[in-house]
Amino acid sequence: MKKFLSILLCCTFALTISACGGSGNDTTEKKDEKVEEKQPTDLTGTWVSEASDGTYQEAVIKDGKIEINWVNDEEKTKSLYWIGSCDAPTSYVEEYSWTSKGDIEKMKSSLLASSDKTKDFKYSNDVLSYEASAFGTTKTVEMKRK
Repeated sequence: MKKFLSILLCCTFALTISACGGSGNDTTEKKDEKVEEKQPTDLTGTWVSEASDGTYQEAVIKDGKIEINWVNDEEKTKSLYWIGSCDAPTSYVEEYSWTSKGDIEKMKSSLLASSDKTKDFKYSNDVLSYEASAFGTTKTVEMKRK
């Protein structure tokens, strides 16, 4: 009987040790997992608005600048609307805004260019937006990446 109790105690002890060893491994694995860092939000590229009467606006953001043109595919024309600074986000963000300083010299020779010295831009839900005025009408333009 003593032999049987000794064997039973040894088995119980062995099972207890292996159960404890299992949880220790899980903790070690969790410590080794790396937290993925998100890259800064990148606004560079080409953005387009929805077409209306065959025309739309197209923005190109690169090298710290934003250039927006009125585009007419039917007539195959582009006319400058805005050119100015673009202060890119330095971290990952889902929403962002900046005030662009316009290049007045480049815009003054374009009939359809904005006469504003600055323009406020917003980025949210993968949409770039700003207010555009033409012929006495102001509307919010929304663009998506092309």
